[in-house]
Amino acid sequence: MIYAVQEPGSPGGGIRVQARHVELLREAGVDAALWFRTPGYRLPWFETTAPFLGGDQLELTEHDLLVVPELYLLPGVDPAPGVRKVIFNQNHFLTFWSWRDSTAYPGWDPAPEVWAVSRESRDVLERLHPELPVHLIPNPVDTDLFRPGPARTRQIAWMPRRRPLEAAVLERLLRNDRRAAGVDLAVLAELSESQVVEALGRTSVFVALGISEGFGLPVAEALAAGCLVVGYPAGGGEELFEAPGTWRIDDARPQLLADQALELVDVPAGDPVRAAARDWIRERYSPAVTATALLAAVESARALPGASGRATHPVVWPDDPVAAAERGHPWRPG
Repeated sequence: MIYAVQEPGSPGGGIRVQARHVELLREAGVDAALWFRTPGYRLPWFETTAPFLGGDQLELTEHDLLVVPELYLLPGVDPAPGVRKVIFNQNHFLTFWSWRDSTAYPGWDPAPEVWAVSRESRDVLERLHPELPVHLIPNPVDTDLFRPGPARTRQIAWMPRRRPLEAAVLERLLRNDRRAAGVDLAVLAELSESQVVEALGRTSVFVALGISEGFGLPVAEALAAGCLVVGYPAGGGEELFEAPGTWRIDDARPQLLADQALELVDVPAGDPVRAAARDWIRERYSPAVTATALLAAVESARALPGASGRATHPVVWPDDPVAAAERGHPWRPG
């Protein structure tokens, strides 16, 4: 099991999920690794026991399975001709980010299966690719890691990365509100996993500022940490707003976000709704739940035809200016 992954420029949930997959597979006795382009690369902002491979190309056997992220698919480019492959689609909104063709997706031989991370994403992908089997693998949330801290404070926190302009408006709305006197406002940006864990553990209300989400991992981790959540389901996060302790807000209404967060910031740390939300996450997104779905998806994928062959890391193609120009690819190196 080889997960082709990009070297992230900033903290994000996608690479953490891929690393957790590899850890779970190895715990189940499946040989698995993350594949980066840079030999010796190490992740700077979270710890993992997953082994790393490096280089632009790998020689794979007929027993191997290559896992390709949805972001790096280009018409006419098979990253490993003949090799058994799956597409790990963590965000259905990004399915055609680099794809500029209306037919023959992805055009590989053998045809792959597709893995999804939310019910919404699965349903969309089944309609996008009716000819490709789609498997739902719920994202793992480690409730031993993301848990209530020693003390919960009057803190409202959010991650601004997806909506930086709205986040700036939200922050000013909160600072200008008399009800926010004595409330800590925490902007969670460019933090390590351990720093996010510590911040969520003492946060009273987490504001979900997702947009076009495949799942919305920060929401799940906030609930696991005992936060109340106010915000936007944003597509794939619909299922998370079925949890206790969540309040959905109409899209792009920062004043409503601020009002709801301030109404909830003084809910006691011991309120049963916080524990109920944490239990809800544990029941649906524990590593054990993920492992069961993941191993079933792997078993299905191993039934696909496959041969030995050379794999080119899929990130190579978007970085190739000639290939990009020939295929009308919108990205540029760097």
